[in-house]
Amino acid sequence: MTPVRISIAASIASLVLILVVLELIRGRRLKERYALLWLVTGVVLLVLSLWREGLNTIAGWLGVSGYPPAILFAAATLFIIVVLLHYSTVLSELHDQNVVLAQRLALLEERLQALSTGSPSAARSGGTEGSASEAESTSSETTYSGRPFASS
Repeated sequence: MTPVRISIAASIASLVLILVVLELIRGRRLKERYALLWLVTGVVLLVLSLWREGLNTIAGWLGVSGYPPAILFAAATLFIIVVLLHYSTVLSELHDQNVVLAQRLALLEERLQALSTGSPSAARSGGTEGSASEAESTSSETTYSGRPFASS
């Protein structure tokens, strides 16, 4: 059986997590897209903390007989792994978008420099003999915020 002190401490920690997430949403420091994952985790941990018999039942299903509250830590660890995986995919996507934006910025700077030096043919072709516009037209396109851009 889960000790009452452990259930109370875990319940308080879960409530604090939920309140912190709600405050971050209110202060617009956490987007709803990411907050949902945190809120669901807080609610699951709160339910497992308060429903002591349920925690013991789940621990029995998973073969944890010595200390059922270890399931709370296992659930929290699994959640952290899922969040890290999600953030890794978001970070990879942002990296790809950053590369594309850097390439587009370089093309625009080249055109601007060509315009400032007074070479209209270089400004029209992007500063190279058509290779920049060919590269843009042959690369695949990805949509971001409703605007298409070439991905690398």
